[in-house]
Parts: sequence; structure tokens; C-alpha cells
Amino acid sequence: MNPDLADTFPVSAIALTPGEPAGIGPDITVQLAQQQQAIPVIAYADPDVLLARAKKLQLPLALHAANDAVPTETLPAGSLYIKPHACAASVQAGTLDKRNATYVLDCLRSAASDCLQQPGRLALVTGPVQKSIINDAGISFSGHTEFLQDIAGCDKVVMMLATSALRVALVTTHLPLRAVPDAITDDNVRRTLEIVHEGLQQYFTHTAPAILVCGLNPHAGESGHLGTEEQNIIEPVMHELRGKGFRLIGPVPADTAFTADRLQAIDVVVAMYHDQGLPVLKAQGFGEAINITLGLPFVRTSVDHGTALDLAGSGHAKHASLQQAIDNAVSMLQHAARKHVLPGKTRYGR
Repeated sequence: MNPDLADTFPVSAIALTPGEPAGIGPDITVQLAQQQQAIPVIAYADPDVLLARAKKLQLPLALHAANDAVPTETLPAGSLYIKPHACAASVQAGTLDKRNATYVLDCLRSAASDCLQQPGRLALVTGPVQKSIINDAGISFSGHTEFLQDIAGCDKVVMMLATSALRVALVTTHLPLRAVPDAITDDNVRRTLEIVHEGLQQYFTHTAPAILVCGLNPHAGESGHLGTEEQNIIEPVMHELRGKGFRLIGPVPADTAFTADRLQAIDVVVAMYHDQGLPVLKAQGFGEAINITLGLPFVRTSVDHGTALDLAGSGHAKHASLQQAIDNAVSMLQHAARKHVLPGKTRYGR
């Protein structure tokens, strides 16, 4: 991390959840600790898992207990603050165990609760979780985004993935494809655009962001011949919000939304569903992209990859996305501080 990012920065620490203990989350956490960070990083994790993974990777790791106060002193390379949580079962790299599903969510819940209590001092950064094993344990879980929405008491949040060159936000997230059209309602489209508009102003831009909006159907409905969601829902909502000063372009056909000409001077693309926009973004920057949740009362960023069970403990996992997630969390809060807008002081997200 660039130490200059810490200048005039009000947040004193990152709350980090490594995620699934059998995956590469512990690996990339240990790798991250090998570089001194500009602000303290607190891992909410099982210390035995991190120490065992560090030994397997032949990397040094010294753990320092974080007390109830948020630490303000950075640690040297090879060190990490920790708020300990114990796994229910022993962990073998690469082998899932549903007995540890509750542990994964307990770490996440604890970190999010601390961020809620001190949104101006803590930002949440999350590692990858294995949704299937959490569901196999009998726990209803569709993803970080929805879980954090419930914890924070928000009625709507927005998933946005970002690389250095492109941001893509989603109207719907983890839904079966057959359920997507029913979720494209005027309220859902309106709230998504409001949260994206405000989130980009709060954390990224200094003016009203330029938002490119995809249609739902091929050719954006072809004037109603290939679907009417554009005419009946998306276009009227966009017309309403333009009257409030929003800079909205579209709805445009998704197959041409990501051309170089379309993306000139665009701050974000809003896609109607998960696989409409994210394949393009991940093809451009997989492993270096990050996931951002807009609308929460605290900053949350995440890696853009999964648990990669086959790489766990091998030494071949890369922590670039995790470092990007931390750097972006710092940058977002720094931007908010410069604009004198604290996290949580949002109009649309709660």
C-alpha cells in the first residue's frame, strides 16, 4: 500500500475476515501480512489456522491480540493484529468441513458489528467464502452482500465490482436467471440508481457520476418487440431521476454497452443481472478486481475471486485482489473525509 494514502485519513484500521478456512483466504491473509500496511489490519479469524497456514507456506507470522480499542499503530512486516475466533473442527487446506460454517459467519458478523459501531474508524474487507458448504450446514446464505445488508438493517444495498478501468453495479445479484425479470421493478431500478449515484459521489467522484444503464432484453427490448421492461420500467425511472439531476445514459443494449466508445467518460455501468455485466469486467481484470457494497453505513470491499480450494496451502495463491481491496477501502474513506461525508451518512442506503 502507498503510505501516502494514510495522510489526513480518519480511519485507523481495516477489519479483515479471511473467509473459508479451508480455502485460500488464510493464504492471502498471511501473504498480505508480509508487507507493512499503511494502517493497521485486524484479522477476525482462528489464530491456529493462520499460524498453521503460515508454517505450510514457510512465511513468518506474529499475531498480536487487538483489544476492544481500535489499534492505531501499524505493525512491521510479518505481523498481524487478530481478534480470535475458534473453528469448530480442525482445518485441512483444500478440504471443506460444514462444521466450520458457523465460524465463517461468526467472524463476519463480529467484524461487521465493530464496523457498525465505528464506521469512521473501521472499514470491512472480506476474503472468499464457500456458499455451498454454508448452505450444506443448514444455514440460509446467498452471499456477503445480502448477509451484510441484514446485519446493517438496510432495505437495499448494491453490489459493484471495480477494476482500475471499469466499474459495474448490479440491479439484481444472486438470483436464478428465471427470477430476474420479476425483480426488475421500478422501485428496485430506482433504488439501485439512487444508491450508485450517491455512493460514487461519496467515495469516488467530485461531481454527479455518469451512469450507463443496460437494458434487460436483447437490443434493449427492440422498441417493445423483444420485451417491454425497458419501455414500462427502466426508461420511466431514468426519466424521473434525470429530472433530479442524475446523469444517466441508456438504457443501452448490453452487447454494446462495454465498447470503448460507450465507456468514454462513464463512471459506472449498471447491469440488470449478475452475468450481464460481470463476465466483461472479470475478463478485463480477474484477480485484480474488487467487490464493493454500496449503501451500507460503513465501507466494505472484497476480493473478486473464490476460495480456490485446489490452491490452498500450495503457495500459488495470489493476494493482489486482497491488497487492492484494502487499498480501495482506504481510498474510499479518504475521499469521504475530504468531502466531509462520513460513512453511514447516506440518504438512500438505509
